[in-house]
Amino acid sequence: MKKLSLNPEYARRHVFAALVTLALAFWFAYDGFISYPATPAAELYKMIEKADAPATVDLEAFKKQKIVSQLGFAALSFLASLIVSLRLLSSARFNFSYGSEAFLWKGKDYTFSDIKEVDFTRWSTKGIARLILNDGGNITLDSWHHLSVGDFIKALPERFAKA
Repeated sequence: MKKLSLNPEYARRHVFAALVTLALAFWFAYDGFISYPATPAAELYKMIEKADAPATVDLEAFKKQKIVSQLGFAALSFLASLIVSLRLLSSARFNFSYGSEAFLWKGKDYTFSDIKEVDFTRWSTKGIARLILNDGGNITLDSWHHLSVGDFIKALPERFAKA
């Protein structure tokens, strides 16, 4: 049986995105926990706004708001990194193997006769095919995430030929 493997280009891009957003999270957290609290309010205003503060500005409120903003950005950046990482992990753990008349998914053997239909709606634009199984389940195969999806599609019986 041939196993679908993670597309290295897809993996590299997702690792890069996860690392960049994680680095941003640390940068924002550093500003929010260390740099901004240690900077006098008037100096922080001048650093951010590139001008002296007008007399009407409450500098301490400005400083507090900027600290909260940095911590919020840190949390959002960390969350983005986590989401990208979990999506990549999910793709890496996708376990799908196939042969000339059968396939294995989530540790269960299926034959091509277990496929009710194949949805090719997004195949031509996205390289995504969805197998709809007789037992009510479905499997989404994405050729951007995994190599050899096209080979599996070609191995399907003629009755599933792309329209």
